[in-house]
Amino acid sequence: MSEATTQSHSDAQVRKVDQLIAHYGSSHTHPTNEIIHFVAIPLITLSLCGLIFALHPWAAYAFIAASMVYYARLSGVFFISMLMWTLAVLALVHAMGSLVLTASVAIFVGAWILQFIGHKIEGKKPSFLEDIQYLWVGPLFILSKLFLKLGIKW
Repeated sequence: MSEATTQSHSDAQVRKVDQLIAHYGSSHTHPTNEIIHFVAIPLITLSLCGLIFALHPWAAYAFIAASMVYYARLSGVFFISMLMWTLAVLALVHAMGSLVLTASVAIFVGAWILQFIGHKIEGKKPSFLEDIQYLWVGPLFILSKLFLKLGIKW
């Protein structure tokens, strides 16, 4: 059983968030791939928000709101953490000003190149190719590793 599933409220039933993180973790076991993901996932989050913001700020806000609903349904601790991270991301997106599109494209491309290098090293395909929701689980995977080190239950 993975570290994530040991966080469940009961032994009889594993929560959906724990199942998602455990499944995601099964294709992210190589230490180099994990390190790459710890860098690339936050960059992808930043760039994705920036790209959507460049299309229209309200589209970014709607995307973020929908993402927050997804996180809130999985875990209160993850929801609060992702809300704080998202507020920081939005501040960075706003700080990019007129460079938001150019910077977001560059970050997005660079971060995805890193991700695919990590998966080449891992020898497994990215989880989101199986199910798109794993794009939202990636940040939770990173947080779960951090929370385990800090002794925070989610």
